[in-house]
Amino acid sequence: MRSWDSVRVPVIRGGGSGRVSIHDSARGAVIPVGPERGEARLYACGITPYDATHLGHAFTYVAVDLLVRAWRDAGLDVRYAQNVTDVDDPLLERAAATGQEWTRLAAEQVELYRNDMAALRVLPPRELTAVSDVIGDIAATLADLRDRQAVYQLDDPEYPDWYFSVADEDALLAGTPVTADDATEVFAERGGDPDRPGKHHPLDCLVWRQHRPGEPAWDTWLGRGRPGWHIGCTTIALRVLGADFDVQAGGSDLAFPHHPMSAAEAGVLTGEPFADAFLHSGMVSYDGAKMSKSLGNLVFVHRLLADGADPMAIRLVLLAHHYRSDWEYTSAELDAATKRLGRWRAAVGTRTGAGAAATISAVRAALRHDLDSPAAVAAVDAWAEAGGDDSSAPGDVRDAVDALLGIAL
Repeated sequence: MRSWDSVRVPVIRGGGSGRVSIHDSARGAVIPVGPERGEARLYACGITPYDATHLGHAFTYVAVDLLVRAWRDAGLDVRYAQNVTDVDDPLLERAAATGQEWTRLAAEQVELYRNDMAALRVLPPRELTAVSDVIGDIAATLADLRDRQAVYQLDDPEYPDWYFSVADEDALLAGTPVTADDATEVFAERGGDPDRPGKHHPLDCLVWRQHRPGEPAWDTWLGRGRPGWHIGCTTIALRVLGADFDVQAGGSDLAFPHHPMSAAEAGVLTGEPFADAFLHSGMVSYDGAKMSKSLGNLVFVHRLLADGADPMAIRLVLLAHHYRSDWEYTSAELDAATKRLGRWRAAVGTRTGAGAAATISAVRAALRHDLDSPAAVAAVDAWAEAGGDDSSAPGDVRDAVDALLGIAL
């Protein structure tokens, strides 16, 4: 699948030393991620293309972009992979409700996503992979899991679907935000079917759904059908990155069940950890509730752009919040970001300024310690307001803001 076009990233002097740290959700602590030198490997769970791209999506992918930029600034190569879940219940339900072909809806939404990410200057993944393009790989993954007795077929005469067997519930839940008491409820809320008769364990997850009328399907050794949610990411991540890559990223709603399910499947296949650390971004609300299609309170990037918002102001709205925070969007946020962008552009547009080295150092330090974008933004604010007489400072700060924060001034 085609990704989107990248942008030139300036190289800032003094960046090639020091580790980048993030809060690993599994450990509950801020830890260094990525190697000291060489290649860092990152997998970010991509969109299900039916409501692209709302600010919640953008908040996650800008956070991931900060990690990519911080790693690159530290002198690392970055192998970044992302999927598109273009075969899943929410997309098919939306297509049926609107009378569209699911393939056309997915294509339209993916193109919106590409355009929004390019407008926000999010660096593209090296590989953007649609689940529908790797059905054969998924079937091979499931054959391997079958041989290891980790999947089973339901004894259902009408729909003998296939499930991954949760062998150790305690291991599955370790490092997640849910307890054994609430796991089945959360699992049901997020696409699971804990009460389906015939399953070996309530948390066993669907890996292959036999064909139902009106749904897309592919012929494989499992029968004619389509893959479940988690097995797509397991397959794509291992195919592109290999085992024990550095970071798996996504919204905090993926901290259970999606990420631990993907990790459990991969662990059976490789005997190694899926990822060394897990980055989870916070949830964005609007009108008093988390943005969701069911509530209809989605704020879309492309609509803000169509209404005349500067894409860099939208990005500054997102950078004003730490990636792990939950927050609520209001139009006042965009107004404040637009004014901030104007101040920054005015500052770099002059031939005077001072303190560039200290400002760049502060921005770099903030991002390398758990991607602290609010602290980085505050450092640039302080520089823009300070003034001075160093004629090289505006250009240096402009390049650093571009390279590290992704803001084109």
